[in-house]
Amino acid sequence: MSTDSEAADWWATSICRMEPGVVELRGVPVQDLIGSTGLVSTIWLMVRGDLPAPRQAALLEAAMVASVDHGPQAPSIAIARMTATCGVGLNNAMASGVNALGDSHGGAGEQCVELLSEIVSLQDTGASLDAATERAVARYRYVPGFGHRFHPVDPRRDPLLDLVDRAVADGVVAGRHLQAARAVEEVLEGGRAKPVPMNIDGATAVIYAELGFPSPLARGLFVLSRSVGILAHAWEETTQGRRNKGPIPRSVLPTYLGGSTDAAGSTARTEPEPPR
Repeated sequence: MSTDSEAADWWATSICRMEPGVVELRGVPVQDLIGSTGLVSTIWLMVRGDLPAPRQAALLEAAMVASVDHGPQAPSIAIARMTATCGVGLNNAMASGVNALGDSHGGAGEQCVELLSEIVSLQDTGASLDAATERAVARYRYVPGFGHRFHPVDPRRDPLLDLVDRAVADGVVAGRHLQAARAVEEVLEGGRAKPVPMNIDGATAVIYAELGFPSPLARGLFVLSRSVGILAHAWEETTQGRRNKGPIPRSVLPTYLGGSTDAAGSTARTEPEPPR
C-alpha cells in the first residue's frame, strides 16, 4: 500500500466527500441541500446517513427547540456568561459552557433513553410492562427524566408528548417508549402525595428513542440544542461590557470555613453562619 493510500484510509469516512469543486454530505451534493433542507434534517442526515420523513424531522425539531435554554441558573449558561467577560471570544465561552454538560447536568436525556430502552427490551423477553418497569426503575436512586426542582409540571412536557401521541396515532412512531415512560410515571407516583411527572429530559428522551437514536446521541443532540442558549447568553453578556464576572456579585463574600487568627496569633475554629 502506498503512503498516500495509507494516509487516505486513515481518515476514511462515509460522512463527507470533499474534492476540488465537490462537497457531498452522506453522498448528497451540498448544493442540493442548500435552500431545500432544514438544519434539523441535515443533522439527521449527518448522524444517521439518510434524510428523515417530514414528520420525523418535525418531532426532532420540537425536541431540540424545547431544550435550547433554561436560564443562567444552569451551570453551562452561567459558565458561558462568566467566560465571555474574561477577554476571550464567543467560541471559548461556548466551549466552556458545553464542557460543563456531563452526567449530572445534561446527561439525563441519554440516561432516560437507556431506561426506556431497557423496559422495552425486557418486554421483548416476555416481561409485562408493569414488571419490566418496576425492575428497571429499581436500579435508580434518582430516576432520570422525571421530577424537576423548579417546575411542579415542566411546561415543555405536555406539548412534546402531545406531538408524540399524534405521531403514534398516525403511524409515524411505534409508541413503545412513550408507553414505557408513562408506566415509569405511574410507578413513581405510587403511594406518593406529590407526583413526579416526566420533565423535559424524559419527554425529549421519548422522542429520541421513538425516532431510533442510540442513547449517546440523545446527549449529543441535547448539547447541540443547548448550544443555542449558550451562544445567546454569551453574546448578551459580551454586549453588556462587564469584565471578569464571577459567580456571585462583588459585594457578596463567600463564607470562610477555616480558622480565625486572634491578636496573639493563635488560630481558633469558627462555625459557619447559616445561609441567609
